[in-house]
Amino acid sequence: MEPSRRQVWRQIPKSVWALGFVSLLMDISSEMIHSLLPLFMVINLGASSTTIGLIEGAAEATALIVKVFSGVLSDYLGKRKGLALLGYGLGALTKPLFAIAGGSGMVLSARLLDRIGKGIRGAPRDALVADVTPPAIRGAAFGLRQSLDTVGAFLGPLLAVGLMLLWADDFRAVFWVATIPGVLAVLVLFFGVREPENSHTQHRRNPISRENLRRLSSAYWRVVAIGAAFTLARFSEAFLVLRAQQSGIPIAWVPLVMVAMNIVYAASAYPFGKLSDAYCPAKLLGWGLLVLIGADLVLASNAHWAVVLAGVILWGIHMGITQGLLAKMVADTSPQYLRGTAYGFFNLVSGIAMLIASLLAGLLWDSFGASSTFYTGAIFCLMTLSALKLGGIKVAH
Repeated sequence: MEPSRRQVWRQIPKSVWALGFVSLLMDISSEMIHSLLPLFMVINLGASSTTIGLIEGAAEATALIVKVFSGVLSDYLGKRKGLALLGYGLGALTKPLFAIAGGSGMVLSARLLDRIGKGIRGAPRDALVADVTPPAIRGAAFGLRQSLDTVGAFLGPLLAVGLMLLWADDFRAVFWVATIPGVLAVLVLFFGVREPENSHTQHRRNPISRENLRRLSSAYWRVVAIGAAFTLARFSEAFLVLRAQQSGIPIAWVPLVMVAMNIVYAASAYPFGKLSDAYCPAKLLGWGLLVLIGADLVLASNAHWAVVLAGVILWGIHMGITQGLLAKMVADTSPQYLRGTAYGFFNLVSGIAMLIASLLAGLLWDSFGASSTFYTGAIFCLMTLSALKLGGIKVAH
């Protein structure tokens, strides 16, 4: 019998809730900076869209690539929490670097170090969610963590807007304040998350040995391929901020574009995560791509604030449909003792795709205008949708 919504919420382990609030706090910290960073680089540092695309692509790719090593290490040690603490701690320590940055080189260094921290914590944290959650409610657990993460992702830009209005567009002062929730995230993780006893020590000798890698099924590698295709179709969200700037609204209000996107993302991630426990994953992914195509076409049409807002809302719905679902699919197609490694390889491939997508988006923006970037994204979506229909994905619920 299908459990009620209240029963599902009660069954989600306390450690998953704690990890969700850790993500919420760190996302407040990160998004206070990231929602302003493209504007800071253009206005204060004189950077081009290509430079922004390169920095954002390299930063996000670094985070995803580092996950493969942290995931493998967490499997080898049989421990997740220590690596997660290291990653969140590094993320908190790098926030002041943005406040003192005097050029694009310093911003790149800060972004890379920040994303290395994200990469270190990402795969062990996702594997920890899967480790402590019963398979029957795993989609709901990932959706809940993603929803709380995304609440932070809209509170961060909202705080940035308020502080920019209060302090007359002082980017650097806002960046200093962003350090506080980052430190709080580390404290919640340390005191609030309990790691389960390791019951798979016999498998922990070498997670990336040929014998162990053969245990990763063809269904898992299909998920990896689809994840990379999704990443190619969806470049860095920095370009949403740049599109909002073109609408002519005051600089202090531009981060509201990320507030709107993340409110929709937060509201939709848990319901779609719960739906993924009982619905065909391939169909949900297909719907997610159709919504992203709509977002790209709307954003390409013109830069009026209402049009940009509509496109951003569709973008947030796409994220809510797909991100928790892909995380669940990795867990469902990989053995527990290789789960960190599985998330690592998934993110390694997606990281390479993110670098390519964001660099291409920046080049198109500078060479042919903003519309060309979003039209190209829609074309990649159509190609991914075709591959999804032709290839098919079958994973156990």
